[in-house]
Amino acid sequence: MAVDLASYAVPADASARKYPEPGHPYRSCFQRDRDRIIHCSAFRRLDFKTQVFVPHQYDHFRTRLTHSLEVAQIGRDLARALGLNEDLVEAVALAHDLGHPPFGHAGETVLNERMTAHGHFEHNRQSLRIVDYLEHPYPQFRGLNLTNAVRHCLAKHETRYDTPASREFDDGLLPPLEGQLVDLADEIAYTSADLEDALAANWIDTADLAGLEIWDNAWRQVAANFPDARPIHKRIRATKQILAIMADNLLAATRTAIAESGVDSSESACRLDARCVRFDEDIRRQFSALQDMLFERVYRHDINRQQNRQAGEILGGLFDAFVDNPDLLPPRYRKRIDAPGAEDKPEGLHRIACDYLAGMTDQFCRKEFTRIQER
Repeated sequence: MAVDLASYAVPADASARKYPEPGHPYRSCFQRDRDRIIHCSAFRRLDFKTQVFVPHQYDHFRTRLTHSLEVAQIGRDLARALGLNEDLVEAVALAHDLGHPPFGHAGETVLNERMTAHGHFEHNRQSLRIVDYLEHPYPQFRGLNLTNAVRHCLAKHETRYDTPASREFDDGLLPPLEGQLVDLADEIAYTSADLEDALAANWIDTADLAGLEIWDNAWRQVAANFPDARPIHKRIRATKQILAIMADNLLAATRTAIAESGVDSSESACRLDARCVRFDEDIRRQFSALQDMLFERVYRHDINRQQNRQAGEILGGLFDAFVDNPDLLPPRYRKRIDAPGAEDKPEGLHRIACDYLAGMTDQFCRKEFTRIQER
């Protein structure tokens, strides 16, 4: 069912590309962006990149790929309810984690430490670098030639654990409402999913959550609706109820903010002093308390910390090996060392090594480490 876009939504075909292309007879520009993203190799590699748990070590925990799909699903539902551009939201959601290196945020920390004197590493910037330069499936230009609206949202992707960084989009403007929505859909998705996975892995149990207001509220609602349900089903439904609580609150708070701001176009939404897509203060406080618990009990769990130490050893060891001996890099990376890069100037060995490592899956990174150790 087609849905009319609100006046503050980004219009279906209003965003230019760096390299002009003719329109498509039945796909909007953002549908084409989405299709380019899901067909690129960086998207496929997300299936073997860590979300929280080692990918495919267990058969039902999230990977970076399934997380991206969940963000897209949540984002589309909320976008439709708000009259925003669903296709733009979906494209941004599917691409928002393309720049994540292997081993999750631990891998990002390692690469940033190694790149401190060479321009740093930040996965949002890397996502933009991937779609603008590193993916190269077209003969007429480098990159995927995504619309400027999608690129703008990727460059300014911001959550509790992500900070946007892009010189090109350092314009003092907010991302459009669609980009703001993806940011919070990301938070909703990873928080509820990480909670569900951590409970399933027995890293925490429901007793650890007692006293957290948002959990207690979700549990009461589930117990009232399904009084005879088995404990495992109550537990699962409570994590889903948290997602529903957050989504419902976002819709209500965002509608109020949009009405009070008086925005009547996507451009005016970007010029506001504060984001319109938001939670109310009470729910944000409850949500933050849950995130604090996850940080201490899940992200800093002994098993996770051990995996993070291994990530440091593997990624750090590979980075140092490639910098010390560039002949260990594949030929297509070696030939880029002195060649003009994304900004038409040589990028240097450190950036090339960083690109190679950031694009690896966890699995391939481990194999490369073993290969080089055995030389």
